[in-house]
Amino acid sequence: MSLPPDNPLAVAQRRQFLLHGSLGMGSIALGTLFNGGASAEEPHPGIASSPYAAKPPHFAPKAKQVIFLFMAGAPSQLDLFDYKPKLNEMDGKTVDPAVMGDDRFPNIKPERRTPTLLGTPYKFQQHGASGAWVSELMPHLSGIVDDLTFVKSMYSDSNAIDHPRGQLFLATGAAFEGRPSLGAWLSYGLGSENEDLPAFVVLVSNQIPRGGPGIYGTGFLPGIHQGVTFRNQGDPVLFLRNPDGMTSDTRRRSIEAINALNRMRSELVGDPHIATRIAAFELAFKMQTSVPQLTDIAREPKHVHEMYGTTPGERSFANNCLLARRLVEQGVRIVQLVDLDWDHHGDTEKRDLLHALPKQCKSADQAVTALIKDLKQRDLLDETLVVWAGEFGRTPMNEDRLKRGLLGRDHHVRAFTAWMAGGGVKPGLTYGATDELGYSASENRVHMHDLQATILHLMGLDHERLTYRYQGRDFRLTDVGGHVVHDVLTST
Repeated sequence: MSLPPDNPLAVAQRRQFLLHGSLGMGSIALGTLFNGGASAEEPHPGIASSPYAAKPPHFAPKAKQVIFLFMAGAPSQLDLFDYKPKLNEMDGKTVDPAVMGDDRFPNIKPERRTPTLLGTPYKFQQHGASGAWVSELMPHLSGIVDDLTFVKSMYSDSNAIDHPRGQLFLATGAAFEGRPSLGAWLSYGLGSENEDLPAFVVLVSNQIPRGGPGIYGTGFLPGIHQGVTFRNQGDPVLFLRNPDGMTSDTRRRSIEAINALNRMRSELVGDPHIATRIAAFELAFKMQTSVPQLTDIAREPKHVHEMYGTTPGERSFANNCLLARRLVEQGVRIVQLVDLDWDHHGDTEKRDLLHALPKQCKSADQAVTALIKDLKQRDLLDETLVVWAGEFGRTPMNEDRLKRGLLGRDHHVRAFTAWMAGGGVKPGLTYGATDELGYSASENRVHMHDLQATILHLMGLDHERLTYRYQGRDFRLTDVGGHVVHDVLTST
C-alpha cells in the first residue's frame, strides 16, 4: 500500500532513499544490518547487526587492552622524571630571553616577561638496571622503572596551552569539542571482547576536569562507543537497579518489545542510529547482572588492598587502579582513569609544589606501582598497555604569580614526559630528551599525535586507516599528522 506523498513516513523513506540509494549502495549497506559487525578494515562501515560486536584489527596487535592514566592538570615533569642539574645550578637566575623566544605564557604578566628559573626542590636518583632518573616523590615507582618506557621528549600544539583545550587534545587529538576520544575510537575499531560489559569504561577519582565529558566522549561516532562512567560509591552505574515494582523478567520482556519495534523501524528506514539504540538497550540489561559483582573490590583479599592502599567504598584513585585491573581481566577494551589536581601554579598552598605535589604523588605512586606489579604477576602486563600522561608539561621558570613566595610552574607545551608499560613497549627504556634547562624537547621529539598513533598501532590499528566519514570528509584520531614511534616498541 502506497503512502500519501505528504505522509511523514513517506517523507522519511524518500530521504533515506536519496541518502543511501545512489548506485544501489543503500541496499548493500542495509543488507549488512543482519550480517555481523563491520571490520576495522572498513573505513566506512555500513549498518552492523551490533555496532558493539568484536571486530578484527588491521594487523596482529601487541596489546589487547589499554589502561590510560589521565593525569589531568599536567604533572611537573621537572619535579618527577626529567632531572636537570643545569636548571638546579641556575635556580633563581633570570632566564635568557633567547631561550623563550616569542613564547608567551598566559599567567606571566607583561612586566615580568623574564621570569626566574626554578630548580627542583626534590632529590633525584637513578634506579634499576636501566638507570632511570626518578624523584624522591615517587619511591614506589622507582622500584619498577625497569618495567617502564619513559618518553621525555613529548610536546603538543601551541593552541592546546590551557587545560580545556590541552585535555581535549590529549584525549581526542583536537583542541576543541566534538571529536571522538581515544577510547571511542578503540571501541569503534575493535568492538568489545565481553558482550556483558562496555568496551570503554571511565573511572574518575575526584571530579571531571576542565576538558569536560568530551575527554571520554564519542563525538560523531555512534553513541554506543561513549565511555561509560563507573562510580566508587553507591550504584556503580546510575540507574543500574530496577525501580520498585520492576522485576528482572519484566525488564527483559520490555526491552525485547522495544527492540522488536526498533528492528522493524530499522528495516524500514535504514537509520544506523537505531542499531546503536538496540545495542545500548541490550548492554544496559546485561550490565545489571555483570557490573555489581565486578565493581565490588571488597571481594579482593587483604594483601591486595594493602598493596594498592585501597579502602572499599571510598572514592579514590587507588580504588580505581584496582578496579581497572579487574576490568581488563574481564575483557574491557580500554579503561581510562581520570585523576585531577595535578595543576601546580604556586598561587595558593593547595597548588604549591612544596605543599600540594607531594600529597598528590603519595596518592598516586603506590597505587600505580601496585597496578603494574599486579598485572605482571597475573600475566596480564604483556597484553595490557598502561599509559601515564598529562595534557602538557610545566615550565622551568617559577611562576609565583601572586608574589607570595610559593613555588609553581606554568603550562608548557614544548616539553613534558609520558611513560608506558607492558603491551609491546620496550621495558627499561628512556626515549628522547629535553635541553639542559628542560625548556624544549630536543632529541627524538614525540608529538601528542605520535603517542596516539603508537597506542593505536600497539592495539593492531593503523591510525591512517581507522577513519570515519562525517560531514563529507574522513576523520581520524590523529587528524593529518602522527607517526608511530617504532623505537619504543618490542621487536616481537
